[in-house]
Amino acid sequence: MKASLERILTTHVGSLPRPPAVVEWLLRKERGEPLDGVQFERTMRQGVLDIVRRQAETGIDVVSDGETSKISYSTYIKDRYAGFGGEHRPKTHLDLRDHPDFRERMKAFLGPRREKRMLCTAPVALRDGAPLEQDLAHLRAALEAVPRAEAFMNAASPGVVAAFMPNAHYPSHEAYIEALAEALRIEYEAIAAAGFVLQVDCPDLAMARHTGFQELSDDAFLARAAFHVEALNHALARVPRDSVRIHVCWGNYEGPHDHDIELSRILPIVLKAKARAFSFEAANPRHEHEWTVWRDARLPDDVLLIPGVLDTCSNYVEHPELVAQRIEHYAAIVGRERVLAGSDCGFGTFAGYGKVEAGIAFKKLRALVEGAALASRRLWGPDLSR
Repeated sequence: MKASLERILTTHVGSLPRPPAVVEWLLRKERGEPLDGVQFERTMRQGVLDIVRRQAETGIDVVSDGETSKISYSTYIKDRYAGFGGEHRPKTHLDLRDHPDFRERMKAFLGPRREKRMLCTAPVALRDGAPLEQDLAHLRAALEAVPRAEAFMNAASPGVVAAFMPNAHYPSHEAYIEALAEALRIEYEAIAAAGFVLQVDCPDLAMARHTGFQELSDDAFLARAAFHVEALNHALARVPRDSVRIHVCWGNYEGPHDHDIELSRILPIVLKAKARAFSFEAANPRHEHEWTVWRDARLPDDVLLIPGVLDTCSNYVEHPELVAQRIEHYAAIVGRERVLAGSDCGFGTFAGYGKVEAGIAFKKLRALVEGAALASRRLWGPDLSR
């Protein structure tokens, strides 16, 4: 995994707005409509090439496939693994319970969520390895056409799958997590073996406290989060630590977020994950102040930090000066070489659903690049060529 040895490298969390043609095919698939497999893959392949090219043109160093082929970062595994069925009706987030009028306003603005939420109703096992192989091939082909410094691919953590698609089969939550970890091991190892950085998405370690696992007390939630990290580490046993980065967030949605569990409570657990780099929210109004938690934490000597220096729930385009200031907070903590500039979360968490317009998302990413360049000139000196 590349560090910022000569300048601050730029990246993001993974998902990016899909073009309309991609969204149309993904929604057909989600609805169970008959698909022309050849045309579907042709559309996905072109979508990945286009999104990698756009990242390159924007100046992003460490790119992804934009999660182009996935209906969402968490529920996509139902298309690859057996064991899921029925329908899961998610609970209202704790921070939104007291604000029904706000929920209706956001629903009117964003439209309906269209991804299926299922339950685990049978043993979890790989059903179809082709989608992952196609994702790997599409990203590899895109990078041959548009070389970049490095590329990563997202995969869901066992815990976030359980938060979105709860257990209705295994004798306990823990047994379900263990089964998911064993199944997802296949995906983790394949991504790393293909030469890409593996990003494991772990909102279950933060967001799930006020969403999927809201019935738990803080202490019970922390115990569950610790178990999730143990299970994840088991799944990563054969993946080199230097090939893994972890993303943690409190939910990529506009809302009060006044029920978010504090970073200080979860960070000791998060840092036990087998990962070289940690991506986290650091730009939105609820969590920007928590840079001091990282300052005061006992961090491994070689860990890389990927603070979110862009808010992904707002169409405001951050000023490059603000981006640079945010980067510099973290460079002062761990050193300039160990900071990559990232985003709070993905810009396309669910296909065809999101508040930030695609063109504005890339304006924000351009501000990220410009802010990283500004911070680099300060951190390395004015003679830095960029």
